[in-house]
Amino acid sequence: MLPAVPLTELRQLLPPGPLLLAYSGGLDSRVLLAWLVALRDSQPGYSLRAVHVHHGLSPNADGWATHCQQICDACDVPLTVVRLRLACGPRQSLEAVAREARYGALAARLSPGERLLTAHHQDDQLETLLLAVKRGAGPRGLAAMGRRQAFAGGALIRPLLGHSRAELAAWAEAAGLSWIEDESNADLDFDRNFLRHAIVPSLQERWPGFAQAASRTARLCAEQAALADELAQADLASCQGAGASLALMPLATLSVPRRHNLLRHWLRQQTGTVPSETQLLSIWPQLVQAQADATPALHWAGGTLYRYADALHQVAKQGFLSPGQVSLTVNGLCRLPAELGWAGLRVWEAGELRLPDVDEPVSLRWCLPGGSRLRPVGRGGSRPLKKLWQELGVAPWLRARWPVLYYGEVPVAIAGKLVCEAGAPRQGEARATLIWRSASA
Repeated sequence: MLPAVPLTELRQLLPPGPLLLAYSGGLDSRVLLAWLVALRDSQPGYSLRAVHVHHGLSPNADGWATHCQQICDACDVPLTVVRLRLACGPRQSLEAVAREARYGALAARLSPGERLLTAHHQDDQLETLLLAVKRGAGPRGLAAMGRRQAFAGGALIRPLLGHSRAELAAWAEAAGLSWIEDESNADLDFDRNFLRHAIVPSLQERWPGFAQAASRTARLCAEQAALADELAQADLASCQGAGASLALMPLATLSVPRRHNLLRHWLRQQTGTVPSETQLLSIWPQLVQAQADATPALHWAGGTLYRYADALHQVAKQGFLSPGQVSLTVNGLCRLPAELGWAGLRVWEAGELRLPDVDEPVSLRWCLPGGSRLRPVGRGGSRPLKKLWQELGVAPWLRARWPVLYYGEVPVAIAGKLVCEAGAPRQGEARATLIWRSASA
């Protein structure tokens, strides 16, 4: 007979509905499977299925998948086995790569309205918090793992966070459960295993309530992180510039900690990550306090930060772009290379063009040198392209990718911005209009 299952705790955490268990076959997920089966069988409105991720890293992985299938068959739980192929890049952690691939596979198999359940427990929470301390994380990192969080359009729930591994092991042994042992869990080259075997036992021996205290710390840090987000969202409303930029004038009125809090929040919204502390501390002196006529930039993992037009702009990483051109025909459709990185321009507003002569090939060109000279209509002389970009308000990160229209070897217009003297209509001559459509159109 199985020992008592904490059904009341599970019902409070998991209202009726479809459940998806991430089932590794190890002790923790085996206990959670047993508890969820008891919940399903004793309470109306629950459905349960499982996913086993086969990483292909162990010679025993096929045997583990077979074991999981047998256990799930015996429990009448449908199981999906997902096989992954992992590849580590330079300076990438195998742990991190495997984790990202695993959660990607789970997200892809989560159905609408379904909740993903993982078997992380109190000891896992302690290890996660210690790893965050090692990284020098702030409150968000020290919040470690939440019991419930948004995931892949649904929710990820960790029902075992209030239970220690020793408690789960005692329950499994009393219930006569079988589970697999992953030999990699003994490899101290992995940071988490080093903590689990070499550090955490000493901490718990000296302070038996250390894991519970760490869980409390994580909960308090989660509250502080949520409060910081609320404050940042309010500050963002008052500092929002054009588009998704941050206006410098209101940003400068904030205290340094509050400004840093807003910058982290804004960049997390833009990119899903935040700069290092060193990079964050560089934003104000390197970008904002640079010379007024400069266009400073700060490169980081999430892309590039620019100061432009009295605002901070976050620009996603752009691939290398070399000078190039594409040919056009009158009334023809021109498809620009995707690496130009923009969806299209509005209908021509800055003026009209003459039609090209029969012997004038038409082309769009990009990555032109800043020293290239153009003669805008009505200006009475030529101007360097670098100066024209500034006058026209074209942001620095767009300039190399902004097309210039040529008839033969003569520039006649900056697309969507101005017409040059060489492109101006002659007396009585037909006029042309350029229409720009988005890439999707």
